Amino acid sequence: MNSKDVILDILRKAYQIEVDGYTFYSMTADRAEKPAVRELFEKLAHDETEHQAFLREVLRRYDEKGNEAFKLNLRTPDLTAFTAKIFTDQFRQQAGGAEFEVAALSIGMTLETRAIQHFAGAAAQATEAEVKKFYEFLADWERKHLDALQSLHNAVRADFWESSGFAPF
Repeated sequence: MNSKDVILDILRKAYQIEVDGYTFYSMTADRAEKPAVRELFEKLAHDETEHQAFLREVLRRYDEKGNEAFKLNLRTPDLTAFTAKIFTDQFRQQAGGAEFEVAALSIGMTLETRAIQHFAGAAAQATEAEVKKFYEFLADWERKHLDALQSLHNAVRADFWESSGFAPF
């Protein structure tokens, strides 16, 4: 495979990762019975559609401009507002002790971890500085979601363990 084919393959896989994430998060939102839980997964699904649109644009630009397509003003999104609004005590109260929510958060973390691994691996193999920087940006983008999900998962899991009688106290 030549360099262009490798980059296209990585971008296509990246796009599929976002499609998979959207599919999971939207199905989870549809199944959620509690408003705060539904809102969290709807927001995550929305973020995945934004990632898809971003990657489609990069793919289009790459087809036209080659590696110049990666010279972007890259800013890792600030998820402070997202976590403040969505990862609230209300979510924790509504999800507390619920197997569905704990499992959904765990699966979401797995999806985000795989995305990070994909992008970090691509960055490690990239030879062009702009392409490497772009892949690192994508890994950081997914890491923000993972960190937020991990924090919420830990809290909800602790509540689940306590309500199930697994807490050591």
